[in-house]
Amino acid sequence: MKTNFKKMIPMAVAVLGISGAFVTTSMQKASSTLTPRLGYVLDENDDCNIAVQCDTNPNEICQHTDGQRAFGKDDQGNCNVTLFKPSN
Repeated sequence: MKTNFKKMIPMAVAVLGISGAFVTTSMQKASSTLTPRLGYVLDENDDCNIAVQCDTNPNEICQHTDGQRAFGKDDQGNCNVTLFKPSN
């Protein structure tokens, strides 16, 4: 029985395309995994420097043990980035 390779090429292309789609999807999920991040609350001098362990995974807002809301620092060092409670 002689195999005709020209007839198998479209099948091989389809298999490679489907596999590539699955690999790409799993890579996107892995790269979008959100990470723990330090949040900060204001001290008695209104400086944003009391560190609190927070996360970027959207759920409840991150707070210090005293109930004060914690924020992440932006590129300029301002505390205005919304952070969330760490996922356990």
